[in-house]
Amino acid sequence: MITLSIFSNIHQWLLGVLPDESTVHVVELITIALVYLALFALTGLFLVYAERRIAGFFQLRLGPNRVGPFGLFQTLADALKLVSKELTGTVKADKFLYHLAPYFVIISALVTLSIIPFSQEIQVFDIDIGIFFFAAVSSLGVIGIFLAGWSSNNKYSLIGGMRTGLQMVSYELSIGMAIVTIVLLSGTLQMSQIIEAQRHTWNIFQGHISSLIAFMVIMIASTAETNRTPFDLVEAESELGAGFHTEYSGMNFAYFFLAEFINMFISATIIVVLFFGGWLSPFGITDGIPFMGAFWFILKVAFIIFLFMWFRWTFPRLRIDQVLKLEWKYLLPINIVNVVFMAFLVWMGLTL
Repeated sequence: MITLSIFSNIHQWLLGVLPDESTVHVVELITIALVYLALFALTGLFLVYAERRIAGFFQLRLGPNRVGPFGLFQTLADALKLVSKELTGTVKADKFLYHLAPYFVIISALVTLSIIPFSQEIQVFDIDIGIFFFAAVSSLGVIGIFLAGWSSNNKYSLIGGMRTGLQMVSYELSIGMAIVTIVLLSGTLQMSQIIEAQRHTWNIFQGHISSLIAFMVIMIASTAETNRTPFDLVEAESELGAGFHTEYSGMNFAYFFLAEFINMFISATIIVVLFFGGWLSPFGITDGIPFMGAFWFILKVAFIIFLFMWFRWTFPRLRIDQVLKLEWKYLLPINIVNVVFMAFLVWMGLTL
């Protein structure tokens, strides 16, 4: 666990107040969990606001501008509205699975967020299999979407759930192989070590054309994995009402809505860690300056998120056959060749 010096001081104070170290450890874990829950909620609200602002920019309109200064409180008002709404559902729904599904999605996103290295000092768990852990836990979210579609007992929800099984599982292959490409280049699965290996040159440049191909693939696959346009067939409002969450309302719907934006944030953070040096500054000035690493990390993540949002207002929605053709006939073969090419570059010592 990597902590800030201020947290170390709090740890020493707790040792003097509480009876034993195990109690201190429990209190610290609860505190960290509460901080991350707050970060989770605030990040989701801000990203919804950013989405609306960017959508307004691309569509030559203002976007939110009435509730609060510059419309900043609009998403908060919407969140309060969702919290106050009645939880409804179909009579013939499988009640247990229907109510369980949102928690798969939200917990998967929250657990994945815990391994993100925001800076050299701010990271909850820096495990030596960090990238593998990310790939494993983030894949659990698809179970929640599939359960939501099936348990709702609604044909539109079921079609959305079936598309989930096709789309998300397919594009996880491309994400995994793009990650393997960078793991070959870095020689480690630990996120902090992947970032440290980029002190001289970011991975996007170290691996030459192979890194660039892996970056393009993971951008496309992450857009599909997070169900964003042009790959939003899982929801497809114009076809399926709202897809897998057609029958959801109130907080249950809010969980799905919030998890979609948090998953986009997590995808952006992983791309920044793998390709753009994580918290490292392009000018080499992060060391010794508090929170400077976090500043550069968030700035890079914001740029990647802007690209995701740009895609939404640029490309039309694809058909399901086009989505699967793109993955199985193009991205996957390109990925396989690219992994072999990166292995050859590393073996020959031709990386920067």
